[in-house]
Amino acid sequence: MEDKQIVDLYWQRDERAIAETAAKYGNYLHSISRQILRNAEDAEECVNDTYTDAWQSMPPHRPSVLRTFLGKITRRISIDRWRKYNAIKRGGGETALALEELSECVSGTGDVEAEVERLHLQRKLNEFLLHLPQIERQVFICRYWYMDSTADIAKRFSFSESKVKSMLYRTRNKLREMLKKEGC
Repeated sequence: MEDKQIVDLYWQRDERAIAETAAKYGNYLHSISRQILRNAEDAEECVNDTYTDAWQSMPPHRPSVLRTFLGKITRRISIDRWRKYNAIKRGGGETALALEELSECVSGTGDVEAEVERLHLQRKLNEFLLHLPQIERQVFICRYWYMDSTADIAKRFSFSESKVKSMLYRTRNKLREMLKKEGC
């Protein structure tokens, strides 16, 4: 089924929307959540929460790219769950390491000014990613969106792990410099 038809089912409040979403995007969403949580059962719960969140979000939202919309929801829910589980015991794991690496460049708060700054930062990050060479962009996204380990990225791109780490380090430095220059 096409994405537009699935979104229409959500708007019609037809429960087939969830079944169609699961059939088309279930594996993709599980993959995102498992990379973050490293636990199949927790990932399953997060994906189910994604379906609930999508059901509650449509209407009023009508996503133009359903895959991205669902991926974003799954990622947010999974990271929230990961933070909850790791609130007391810090450290360890790829998710903690990836988030720590990026925290050197970006961090967030919760007030209105911070939300405006976050949106500005989001635009700048998207511009930054668009101007990266394709391989650098893919490696960066694998690490910081999908939370893949450097070993998994190295295997995927047939690089050494040290090359991946070096590439990520250089890309983070470019990002940091661009953000300083832009006043973010």
